[in-house]
Amino acid sequence: MPDTAKPMGTERARPLEGLVVLGAEQFIAGPYCTMLLADAGAEVIKIERPGVGDPRRTIGPYVMAPDGKSRVSGGFLEYNRNKKSVTLNIQSPEGKDILRRLAAQADVLVENFRPGTLDRLGLGYSQLSEINPRLVYAAVSGFGQLPEYQGPYSSWPAFDIVAEAMGGVMHMVGFADRPPLTTLYGLADTYSGLVTAFGIMQALWARERTGRGQFVDTSMYDAMLAINERALAAYSLTGEVPGRGRETIQGPRGAFLAKDGYVALNIPTDDQWSRLTTAIGRPELIEDERTRSGPARAANEDFVRPILEEWMSGLTKAEVVERLLAAGVPAGPVQTADEIFACPHVAARRMLVDIEDPRLGTIRMARTPVRLSNAGEVEGRPAPGLGEHTGEVLSRIGVAPAELEALQAKGVI
Repeated sequence: MPDTAKPMGTERARPLEGLVVLGAEQFIAGPYCTMLLADAGAEVIKIERPGVGDPRRTIGPYVMAPDGKSRVSGGFLEYNRNKKSVTLNIQSPEGKDILRRLAAQADVLVENFRPGTLDRLGLGYSQLSEINPRLVYAAVSGFGQLPEYQGPYSSWPAFDIVAEAMGGVMHMVGFADRPPLTTLYGLADTYSGLVTAFGIMQALWARERTGRGQFVDTSMYDAMLAINERALAAYSLTGEVPGRGRETIQGPRGAFLAKDGYVALNIPTDDQWSRLTTAIGRPELIEDERTRSGPARAANEDFVRPILEEWMSGLTKAEVVERLLAAGVPAGPVQTADEIFACPHVAARRMLVDIEDPRLGTIRMARTPVRLSNAGEVEGRPAPGLGEHTGEVLSRIGVAPAELEALQAKGVI
């Protein structure tokens, strides 16, 4: 690979600089999508209700500021860095007019309200695309909105856990004799936000050829169904419904206990199994009927696991990983949050962004994972205060200071 890196400190443009994005958003899915765009350099203008704002401004974890006077919502900081906040009552005639004027100058609008909400306000795609035909309008909902793909659940509201459940993901997580478990908090939201950002990029590229924007329709149910493709493929091919608990197709696979924690291991092929048995000094297991094939090893986990964990019991996670990697067996430690913060590879990849929050000082958040060879680093601007940029943004569309005062007096901003 050619050396395209530039010295630290050299200014490099970020890929979406100049792109203007309106975020009529709340909770996680919409805000995560626009944060990805903001990290890539887009100017994201977050539209929030006056006096209230995004509901995640009231969601924990809560952190007390060093001055001891204000409590900060970590739930909001997670998904809203590098944005500008404009307060706007879009149910008022004046608020609707302002949003239309903002949309006339925007490239993208992202919203994740209940389906039909903005349409009823006269602010849906059909209305705003008449004002700005180049607008890419992206909507994240539980079950999708495009009329030609309407289903019986299209009008349902949904949180991430609902999408995980209906997409079959929850059914695959946990133990066979216990209730299904959720995965990561917000997985359906963040993955749907990522999918939406990908859809927006497709629509923007298409706009380069056609000159027109379009509607980007993301269903959280669709997203979870797609991420659960292995279970669906297995059912399609075998007619059997995969369940949670034991792996049936290949093995061993899972987290195995070492002296100081767990090591993640996946052995998908017989060749990998041969390398593993050599590494642990048990070459006879290559020909053992209980472990000769992936399905056999999966079926005999109660035989395989104690063998592996006995070998690991005298070794640390790091020692286990080192020996397995030396034998050509991919493995990694199961890490906790504090271990990730201390991980030298995370530091080398600069995957934690330093953000200078005006109330908390320096905090660290996970960086957008995409890297380009010739793009500037993600900025660390803090999540905005409620309405912090209202005057700045509205002045661009001709709202004078006196009008701002009148709008504030009426509760529009």
